[in-house]
Amino acid sequence: MEQRIPLSKPTIEDDEIAAVVDVLRSGWLAAGPRAGEFEEAFGELLGASHAVAVDSATAGLHLVLAALGVGPGHEVIVPSLTWPSTANVVELLGARAVFADVLPGTLLLDPADAARRITPDTRAVIPVHYAGAPADLDALRAVTRDRGITLVHDAAHALGTRYGSEPIGCGTEPAVFSFHPVKNITTAEGGMVTVSDDRLAERLRLLRFHGITKDTWSRHHGTGPVRYEVLEPGWKYTMPDLHAALGIVQLRKLDRFNARRRELAERYGRLLAGSEEIDLPEVPPYAHVHAWHLYAVRLRLDRLAIERDAFIGALGELGIGAGVHFTPLHLHHHYRSDHRKPPGGLPVTEAAGEALVSLPLHPGLSDDEQDRVVAAVRTLVARHRLPAPGDAR
Repeated sequence: MEQRIPLSKPTIEDDEIAAVVDVLRSGWLAAGPRAGEFEEAFGELLGASHAVAVDSATAGLHLVLAALGVGPGHEVIVPSLTWPSTANVVELLGARAVFADVLPGTLLLDPADAARRITPDTRAVIPVHYAGAPADLDALRAVTRDRGITLVHDAAHALGTRYGSEPIGCGTEPAVFSFHPVKNITTAEGGMVTVSDDRLAERLRLLRFHGITKDTWSRHHGTGPVRYEVLEPGWKYTMPDLHAALGIVQLRKLDRFNARRRELAERYGRLLAGSEEIDLPEVPPYAHVHAWHLYAVRLRLDRLAIERDAFIGALGELGIGAGVHFTPLHLHHHYRSDHRKPPGGLPVTEAAGEALVSLPLHPGLSDDEQDRVVAAVRTLVARHRLPAPGDAR
């Protein structure tokens, strides 16, 4: 029996295991020197002035918005086609998530639709660099820069992504990365915030550790006073050394991992070309480098006698893992219940949300396994293809 092919799988090799074992043997597992080393290496890679390690990308988004002063009475514009945390952190700060539509081809935030939703209460716009492609930053900056609105990059998919020659995470706007096991590199759980502003970085570091003036490592290793002072209430969002050690090794392999993702994405494009029942991912028309975190196709449901969820279930029966990225947030109970965006209000997002299928994509996926995925997709398409108009019945 052939082994099931997972949607995603982290690439963990002997040097990652050795690095984690070294930390276990060191006796110091919490945030400490390894976390600092990871921050330095990450900032150097992207050309960022500051890199602040956190225990999840969700924590990073929360910290950034809090540090920017987002709170009750404010609005933050986010695409509805994203993971819940992008909007949830806005709501948890007492502000209001305002949902915008995405572009029909790339599924990236539509700058024109975002611009239409700006009000005097708008404090931030969060572009999601969906699947590893960069949002149109020039267009978004044109509608936010002169209004005092901050762009906060949800870069959970975008480690290694470039907008033109600009690495996502190197600029003046805060960017938040994810290291969940499905991402382009992993720390098991974790995230990183990159910023250029010294004061904002200092505030992020304060808020990520209870709002106190000295972290545990400095107080216990003679690099700072033993006494500490709470300057304001904060959270416990630090990244443990155990996780950072994994990230240090993974970061060195990013180019190799992303190169394989790119090869697989190009190969999917060739192998799935010509199917009238599947729309392949579109890439932005402007110069960019794609990180290919996801390979998300869209079913042409008007040409198939099967719904998307049933299609994914059928792939599972054939031993192929697949996913949905994402169910539109404005259709979830919390956001639907206050009628902020009734169904039909974001047509591109809603159509995509019914049709998207993420196919397996990770550096460990072999060509033979990818051939199995493609064969399964083509088998199901052929099995459920509707007759074209005018076909004999």
